[in-house]
Amino acid sequence: MPSASSKHWMRARFAAACLVGIASMSIYGFAEAGSGLPPLPAMGPSLRKAVAFDTGEQPGTIVIRKNEKALYLVTGQGQALRYQISVGRDGFGWTGTVKVGSKTEWPEWRPPKEMRARRPELPAMVPAGPYNPLGARALYLSRDGRDTLYRIHGTNDPKGVGFDGTSGCFRLTNTDVIDLFKRVAVGAKVVVE
Repeated sequence: MPSASSKHWMRARFAAACLVGIASMSIYGFAEAGSGLPPLPAMGPSLRKAVAFDTGEQPGTIVIRKNEKALYLVTGQGQALRYQISVGRDGFGWTGTVKVGSKTEWPEWRPPKEMRARRPELPAMVPAGPYNPLGARALYLSRDGRDTLYRIHGTNDPKGVGFDGTSGCFRLTNTDVIDLFKRVAVGAKVVVE
């Protein structure tokens, strides 16, 4: 019987292959009703709630607490919106202070070369659209004006939120990332603890 980690790897590999094929077909007009393709992915529930939050950070700042699998958007003194997230799995976690360098609606996905070296079956690019693994929105994180290759992004698998499973990015449901996207400005401070 395969181990839990090998099952996860097989499931991830299959999902990546499916996403590439579906995304490619949607570009060429095959993702229409009656085409035999799976239905559009669900946007997922909102896992957001207003909470008391003790911090010295200014409103508009994002504070990510990896051990809580939570992203906090500071909204006022002693207050924040808390979003449930997935975080980097073992070996892919990081901490530090970065900024939101840019934001994109329905982003395309270009796996970094390091990720493609680990997983050669990944495509060079998955086109923008509802089947893209980055989901509905992405906030691109930068340090000193340079892209970190890490993102705060959505997911097409609402069950894929709330655990250690990313390659260093922070994943929300599509519903929540759309809400966060509207509230956060380019240049916003992001503190990863």
